[in-house]
Amino acid sequence: MSLSALIAALLLEQLKALEERKYLPVWMSGYVGYFQHHFNSGAYHHGRTAWWLSVLPVVVAAALLFWGLHSLHPVLAWVYDGLIIYHSMGFRRYSQIFTGIQLALRSADIARARSLLSLLRGGKSDDLGSEEIARLAIESMLMVAFSRLFAVIVWFTVTGFLGLGGAAGALLYCMGISLAMHRAEDQGAEIESLSYAQKMRVRLDWLPIRLTAATFAIVGNFEDTVYCWRSQASGWPDPGAGILLASAAGASGVRLGFAQDGHDRPELGVGSKSGAEALYCIDRLLWRSSMFILVTLFMLTLAGLLR
Repeated sequence: MSLSALIAALLLEQLKALEERKYLPVWMSGYVGYFQHHFNSGAYHHGRTAWWLSVLPVVVAAALLFWGLHSLHPVLAWVYDGLIIYHSMGFRRYSQIFTGIQLALRSADIARARSLLSLLRGGKSDDLGSEEIARLAIESMLMVAFSRLFAVIVWFTVTGFLGLGGAAGALLYCMGISLAMHRAEDQGAEIESLSYAQKMRVRLDWLPIRLTAATFAIVGNFEDTVYCWRSQASGWPDPGAGILLASAAGASGVRLGFAQDGHDRPELGVGSKSGAEALYCIDRLLWRSSMFILVTLFMLTLAGLLR
């Protein structure tokens, strides 16, 4: 049931991309802000208390609601899981922007490519050349695909197999994102008070990042993926993002990294593809990975039914 709800949510998102304001971590910003304001005075242990007080009741309530709906009728639980996973993603909207950048680069419309890149990564993209636009678009898209698709699927599946309902896992991850993104009004206490939320975000990402990288290796160039993962990922400023980006670069034969905005970023990948061709390769890699994950989940579900 959870797998079919996941597939239905993915199909629904293809038909109607989710609006940003309906994305759960954005929608929950007021809720997590309440706990940060009332239970987090800036100390590390206060941040830890605020995190658990905001996350635990939501996850427990999600599991209880799933069990209650399932006891009434399995279809009600199926609809509930589907709606939660649908509002936990939002990948399609960014996929459309990524495709637009690819088409703009193919037609040499650099101005439009820069404009779309600004929408994708949320920053200015003035004076960037086609190669820089392609690299930054790929890096941004990979991070979006991870947080708005692959990681949500992993946690949805984990809690689903545990019998808690997939919605509990999706909400757990969305709450982790929302708390990590939250910025307190008191900027002086921001770093210490949010450090626990950032650490929990890293912990929630640990398993999905490695499963996603392994998926890239299976559907792409296995040897280059493993090489880039082992030899290049650790040099990236964010080790988790380094694993994701290096494995994707190795799997698809593209080059990422290089200096940007005055920052000397390590080079990732061993291939030679660049520009619109590189965007196309990453686009195919993401779709092959999505199909592989769904087929794997289907096989696991089928095996459980045949026991």
